[in-house]
Order: sequence, then C-alpha cells, then structure tokens
Amino acid sequence: QVQLVESGGGSVPPGGSLRLSCASSTYTPWMGWFRQAPGKEREGVASIYSTDITTYYLDSVKGRFAISRDNANFTLYLQMNNLKPDDTAMYYCAASKGVELPLSKDSYNYWGQGTQVTVSS
Repeated sequence: QVQLVESGGGSVPPGGSLRLSCASSTYTPWMGWFRQAPGKEREGVASIYSTDITTYYLDSVKGRFAISRDNANFTLYLQMNNLKPDDTAMYYCAASKGVELPLSKDSYNYWGQGTQVTVSS
C-alpha cells in the first residue's frame, strides 16, 4: 500500500507562488498532481514518469507550474508560480505503477488527502 501525504498549500494573492510537496511511503514510477474545485471534476494538473523524467501538464498551467521528484526520498513537488484565482482548489498527490493516460484520474491507484490552495486578493 502506498501512502501519500501532501503539504505546502496556503492562501496567496494573484501572482504569488507556492511549492507543494508530497511524501510517499515508497517508490512508484508514475506520480502526479490533481486538483478539484468545489462543484467541478477532479482534473490532472501535472504528472511525471521517473525513468526518463517525462512530464505532462494541463494546458492552463504550462509555463507557470513545474513538477519534479526526488526518487531517493520518495518525494514529489509542484512549484506553482504566477498563481491565478482559477487555480484555487484542493490539490491531491497521486501515484501509480502504470498509466494509460498520464493526466487522467482513472489511471492512478493511490491518493493523498489533499492540501488547499487559495488564490485571492
């Protein structure tokens, strides 16, 4: 069983930055960040494959967010810059041994509890 614990959420003004972290209990090749705003579907924000460090991003966050991982410490990160009010959501860390669609929530077996990100002036 893979256990995931997110941290780093908070409240920032538009244009601000946050860095999310996800501590995993073990190694999994695929890891990703998802978010869910009230009344909306959970959507994939970014994912990363450990072997070749291939990354995938939601179009609306390209150029603003960066996903990375520290395999030695089983930790996943999401650097979020130039945050916008539309980025407000609960952010979840996810992991899987294999995926068909890197940004599809149905591809991931393990989930964290989430960390809240609020962007507001």
